[in-house]
Amino acid sequence: MIDLLDLAAELVDVPSESHEEGPLADLFEKRLRDASQLVVDRIGDNVVARSDLGHKHRIVIAGHLDTVPANGNQHARIEGDRLFGLGACDMKGGLAAQLATAIAIDKPKVDVAFVFYSGEEVAAKYNGLKQLFETHPKLVDGDVALLGEPTSAAIEAGCQGTLRVKALFEGQRAHTARPWKGRNAIHRLGPVLQTLEQYEGRRPVVDGCEYREAMQAVYVEAGVAGNVVPDAANLTVNYRYAPDRTPEQAEAHVAEVLGEYDQLIVDDHALPAMPALTHPLLRQLISRNNLEVRAKLGWTDVARFAVNGIPASNFGSGDASIAHTQGEFVERHEIELVHSALMDLLNTGVS
Repeated sequence: MIDLLDLAAELVDVPSESHEEGPLADLFEKRLRDASQLVVDRIGDNVVARSDLGHKHRIVIAGHLDTVPANGNQHARIEGDRLFGLGACDMKGGLAAQLATAIAIDKPKVDVAFVFYSGEEVAAKYNGLKQLFETHPKLVDGDVALLGEPTSAAIEAGCQGTLRVKALFEGQRAHTARPWKGRNAIHRLGPVLQTLEQYEGRRPVVDGCEYREAMQAVYVEAGVAGNVVPDAANLTVNYRYAPDRTPEQAEAHVAEVLGEYDQLIVDDHALPAMPALTHPLLRQLISRNNLEVRAKLGWTDVARFAVNGIPASNFGSGDASIAHTQGEFVERHEIELVHSALMDLLNTGVS
């Protein structure tokens, strides 16, 4: 029987920083081809293992292979029932639960596709799941999906959208000894920054899940020289919004909050995903395992499934609030809970 914490430690000890996932993809491909009953495909550094038993439902169980760069934490360390190391939380604990499930499952009562993909922690153009949807959509098709992002073994439904805009505030140059001859573009930011500091985001409840919106100034570009009144200031703002807003409504809301500006450019916009908890497989997973259900406040790849018509939720081990930190860790019991819940779902199907 596989010790899941040891398996997670083994995965931590295989370096897989973004763009360097090859060795870990090799490990997954070999384990799956050697031990699983599933059909295995390798597309670049993306590994997909699928059943094809003709069942009514197919669930996609997905997890990303890559980690953020190491920070003196590249080696696994186990202390009691806690595993420390790069990616332990995000998301090699979750990967261990998923890989062990893929190896152990024999004749599931529901068809399944395990998707282990590259490039989640970097720019969207490198995202392996995105590439699979574009080039091999049948490999990632299903009627419901679970993404192994860290959720402390709870269901975190859907995800919020994330919108980043750049607002330009114009001024007029002058000598700082005679500032009344110009207009200080940086000073124009004062009221806007005060508005953002006092901003209280909505907390809408969608399908029983409370989301919490937030808007933050994240970057300022301005200044000409130490003795020149600046004639331009660029303010970058990030808005996290609940899935009950449309993308157009989100952009309009940011424009309204920022108020007086000279130009507004949408720099990046990742769409939200609705909770979509009504699918019978998700209901079965939640009820049979008495799982906590809450909203996913961050953005995750569940949105990629949603835009392709596949309802999806996040379900993995690890506390998302410590992901990407030097001391990130994962608990044994969470990995074991995720594994046992996945096994139960695949062995039971919809009862």
